[in-house]
Amino acid sequence: MLKELEYPFDNELILKKSKKMKKLLLSDGSGRIKKNIAVLGGSTTHDIVRILELFLLNHGIEPLFYESEFGQYWEDAVFGNEALTAFSPDIIYFHTSNRNITFWPETGGSAQDAEKLLDRQFGHFKEAWEKARERWKCPIIQNNMEYPFYRLLGNQDCVMASGRTAFVNRLNARFAEYAGGHEDFFINDINYQSAVFGLDAWSDPFYWHMYKYALNLKAVPWLAHNAANIIKSIYGKNKKSLVLDLDNTLWGGVVGDDGVENLELGPETSMGQVFAEFQSYVKHLKNIGIVLNIDSKNEEENALAGLNHPDGLLKPEDFIVIKANWEPKDQNILTISREMNVLPDSLVFVDDNPAEREIVRANGQGAAAPEIGTPEQYIRVLDHNGYFEVTSLSEDDQKRNEMYRANAMRSQQQEAFADYGQYLDSLDMHAVILPFEPLYMARIAQLTNKSNQFNLTTRRYTQPEIEEAARDRDQITLYGKLMDKFGDNGVVSVVIGRVAEKELHVDLWLMSCRVLKRDMEYAMMDELVNMCRQRGIQYIYGYYYPTAKNGMVKNFYRLQGFDEIEDKDGNTAWRFAISENYEKKNKHICVNQ
Repeated sequence: MLKELEYPFDNELILKKSKKMKKLLLSDGSGRIKKNIAVLGGSTTHDIVRILELFLLNHGIEPLFYESEFGQYWEDAVFGNEALTAFSPDIIYFHTSNRNITFWPETGGSAQDAEKLLDRQFGHFKEAWEKARERWKCPIIQNNMEYPFYRLLGNQDCVMASGRTAFVNRLNARFAEYAGGHEDFFINDINYQSAVFGLDAWSDPFYWHMYKYALNLKAVPWLAHNAANIIKSIYGKNKKSLVLDLDNTLWGGVVGDDGVENLELGPETSMGQVFAEFQSYVKHLKNIGIVLNIDSKNEEENALAGLNHPDGLLKPEDFIVIKANWEPKDQNILTISREMNVLPDSLVFVDDNPAEREIVRANGQGAAAPEIGTPEQYIRVLDHNGYFEVTSLSEDDQKRNEMYRANAMRSQQQEAFADYGQYLDSLDMHAVILPFEPLYMARIAQLTNKSNQFNLTTRRYTQPEIEEAARDRDQITLYGKLMDKFGDNGVVSVVIGRVAEKELHVDLWLMSCRVLKRDMEYAMMDELVNMCRQRGIQYIYGYYYPTAKNGMVKNFYRLQGFDEIEDKDGNTAWRFAISENYEKKNKHICVNQ
């Protein structure tokens, strides 16, 4: 990852050095997913596309772009376009602004007239979204509206029905309501972004009248950064965990030297309040499913004493892994990733020490280590970087800390058994393995975009595509949900296959790494064979396409009893003959009972 593309970044440097940055990103050897992104603009979009590409490459996504002709966003969406249809977009991004509002209320007009114009304006955008969804069946991103750069009614502009500020507020509320009721529709909040950047600068009329840009050219990296955060979240590129230092990061002072009683934390001092607010922010991240860990150069006894500070909001039980020792922090980062069973690039390391950040950045195998600045800036830097951008918030997301903690308890229990099979039996595992059901469609789509290590083809699906697969008689679908005495792991495995006469061709087989080596893959195989028998299918064909991250499943089909029938540069094909005397492979999970 390029440090220059992490907040706080230099907008002008990015605009000036974009070609060099693109070259560096493309030459770094990273494996990236390829996505077709259609940008339908109500203003000039060339530089937006240019900079959006940089941020997406930095997130592991290699985009190919379609740009509408100037101002043709509505026409392309509503009436279609042969070039756009041939392009087959994976995402459509409507880049519009208040420059594209055509039905402003008249100053001094009635509330009834303003409401009619609001209905008309919202309907204009809604028609574009729904025609695009019907035609291309892909996720849609839509800018909401920034505030007008002038207020005819002064401070009452946000109160009176005919005020433009009030009109934007109500239109944005309509956009948000629509987004809340439609899957795969996401708001790019330029109303907030323009406020952060500074509305006067963002909406400088010079750029509109000279270049037909709806925003200041210098604001383009900030806009592109935020749009890229939404896209990388849709495709499962979010970070999963904060790994936190302690001294001068979660509190002021050094606990081993100053003692718990002398740490700055809590209401007594201004700096203590700053650290308490940061702990509150981190606690809220945990509540939306971000996993918390500790990597601190400290004696563990001192670290735990600091975490039990009476004014601290974060306690030892809020963290899954606590590495308080004198090992190099980059080595602790790698250990934490192994113990959590996630890749290092899923972690964000937060440390006040620039030397430690640089070491982790160099040796942490993709772990992010942002320049967090002074304690007053910690929240802003983490928040503006969008590491944990929320495009959906499932029950599983909110339970993620509980799930990782339960995994830690399972690991502790495993140590008490010499026989691994006895350990699995001791977990009292129960699974539900069934064709896709409406209740789990969102989670299934989320898994297809988040699972990278145990994913044999790394195909990605939107929720409408998942729903279509469930309806399609020529496809077999399975989801797997696993529970045990320590808790509910939620939906952890997905299989999608195409039926062709007496054959099933598996397009997708994935599993969450948090249930590795628990026999869930064998339970899924048993149920897949059972469904194939019911359909008269005699052969199952599986495919493995190697990526930078899924090497762990290279031999998956061999372990399931498949025969390798083709190998083209590592892309392998496998065949399994379903026999009458098929012996179930799962020995430890009770399924569908």
